[in-house]
Amino acid sequence: MAEPTTSTGPTNPSGSVRRLDRWAMWLSAACVAHCVATTVMVAVLSTAGGLLGNPLIHEAGLVLAILLGALAFGKGVAAHGRPLPLLLGGVGLALMAAAIVVPHGAHHLSESVLTIVGVVVLAGGHALNRHAHA
Repeated sequence: MAEPTTSTGPTNPSGSVRRLDRWAMWLSAACVAHCVATTVMVAVLSTAGGLLGNPLIHEAGLVLAILLGALAFGKGVAAHGRPLPLLLGGVGLALMAAAIVVPHGAHHLSESVLTIVGVVVLAGGHALNRHAHA
């Protein structure tokens, strides 16, 4: 019986060529995945950007923050009697409300700064309110 001969011709490529082909196929697959993912992400972000930029989202968030704040700070003051958390919460909510009514510039910088500072001050008030119970 004759031993099989190995060929490095086109019908039986060598191991290194097969590895290169495998890497090339993986690279092609990665390219396709990247292109599809990029297209999907751009579509999702453009839709979400329009939705998240909608003033109704900010107004609903402010109403929810006011309701939760009234409940949490009201119970907190009744339980611990300290006014500072309530004061900070009120300032934070006022800054958030101001962010909704300020005129919007080209980059909405004032709205963003007021919102971020307001949220941080409000969160600080909630943190104090929470720790005042302990």
